[in-house]
Amino acid sequence: MGLVAALAISYGLGSIPTAYVLVRWVKRVDIRAIGSGNVGATNALRAAGPWAGAAVLLLDILKGFVAATVIPRALAPDAVPVVGLVCGVAAVVGHTHSCFLRWQGGKGVATTIGALLGAAPSVAGCVIGVWVVVVGLFRYVSLGSVAAAAAIPVSQIVLRADSPEILAGAAFASLIMLRHRPNLQRLLTGTEPRAWTRKDH
Repeated sequence: MGLVAALAISYGLGSIPTAYVLVRWVKRVDIRAIGSGNVGATNALRAAGPWAGAAVLLLDILKGFVAATVIPRALAPDAVPVVGLVCGVAAVVGHTHSCFLRWQGGKGVATTIGALLGAAPSVAGCVIGVWVVVVGLFRYVSLGSVAAAAAIPVSQIVLRADSPEILAGAAFASLIMLRHRPNLQRLLTGTEPRAWTRKDH
């Protein structure tokens, strides 16, 4: 029962739509009607400015971190280490399919990073490194996110993680990639916007 409770609470924590709440509070608008419509840090930046984007990013990372560390230790202290990753996956499912937003949500990248920082920090370092390199080279945040997602199970294999942990890593990667399908389509058609591109005035 402790494990079931940990998973349920992790999902509930992940479901808290931080970007939606913050942008609604600051701008009195629905973030889903702005920019990409995504309920995440990048769109919060577009909708309410840099500080809002940074706040959402940190809060979404914190959701994953707490789900992977505090919740399992409190409710299932005798569980095997992979439980932290599984609770992290539950938080990401909550973020991408929030019960508070009629099963809509964000892309899950920041929450995944938080979960990995808590349960598999070495993997988190590899994933963040891949994201930084890909975005720095190509200036596509979405491409960096997809590459970072693919790097999760790959880095786990390289680091000789146990099979259950690799399966959890594959779950993280699958969730992120599924949420980035529209971005991948735009990348293929050349219509995906680049980061840090100055607009003509």
